[in-house]
Amino acid sequence: MSDLHEWIRNFQGKRVVVFGDLVADVFVYGEISRISREAPVLVLNHRETQVVPGGGGNAIHNLRTLGADPVPVGVVGDDAEGRQLLEFFANLDIDVSGIHVSKSHRTPAKMRILAGAVHSQRQQVVRLDSGGPPAGDKARAAVGRKLQRAVRGADALLVSDYGYGLVCPQMVETVRGKSLRITVDSRFSLDQYVGLTAATPNEPEVEAVMGFAIGTDLRKLETAGRTLLRKLKHEALLITRGKDGMALFEKGRKTTLIPIHGTDEIADVTGAGDTVIATFTLALTAGCSFVDAARLANLAGGIVVMKHGTRPVLRQELEAAIETENA
Repeated sequence: MSDLHEWIRNFQGKRVVVFGDLVADVFVYGEISRISREAPVLVLNHRETQVVPGGGGNAIHNLRTLGADPVPVGVVGDDAEGRQLLEFFANLDIDVSGIHVSKSHRTPAKMRILAGAVHSQRQQVVRLDSGGPPAGDKARAAVGRKLQRAVRGADALLVSDYGYGLVCPQMVETVRGKSLRITVDSRFSLDQYVGLTAATPNEPEVEAVMGFAIGTDLRKLETAGRTLLRKLKHEALLITRGKDGMALFEKGRKTTLIPIHGTDEIADVTGAGDTVIATFTLALTAGCSFVDAARLANLAGGIVVMKHGTRPVLRQELEAAIETENA
């Protein structure tokens, strides 16, 4: 584990292009006041509202907090959520010139209402999703041009496909080159991204592609991982398995099973997949092997699932986690 410290030092300044669906994660916090007389529902006194980057935006946020120089490429609407995302990135000194603002697009937003007493942990009551119609041809063409420019001289391309219609294998194919590392996290189209560096699906996404459940059966996990790796023609496949850790599949190498970092009493899995692919991709640009990159991604994932809401992993937290593993 001590070798991982050196890789983290190499994170600084790495240029990683993130071509992704930019989502506004909105958290509305309220304190429970009473039961409504109008309906059997809670009445909350509004405490605060937070808007943070979600989806591909969360991967961008994680890259920045780990020391990288992320280059976002995507689209937001000419709306409040879009402006808030642009402002958030600008405050982190992230170049937003690769983000196209479209008047015909509504920025995807996931609003979570959380309720609790004054001194208690607030729990999610409901989630309201909005926005995210497929970008029009004009917006897609503009984003395609921005993507072509962004990848020049980049250390890697991270593809974050949440299924909102912009990010697709066809656009990734236009910038694929032998010298460019490309990693992909796709919610619904995993099996369509072929011939890239690596993918980081979670187990349910793998099960959906393979058509059978894996559960705790390691033989089924091995079959699914090896079959999917051959089908995708990637160099590696990192499957995240929640409390069961991760499984790394590489061509010509035995499967590496990595147990979960820390406790399996998970607080919140929101955004954990974004943290995993951000850390994994950044580690590869720093010179890590797939195994070491997966180990670092596992540590990062274990950190963020203990945080509430969409939160990134900090570089110092990752370094501290290595020390804990070494102890």
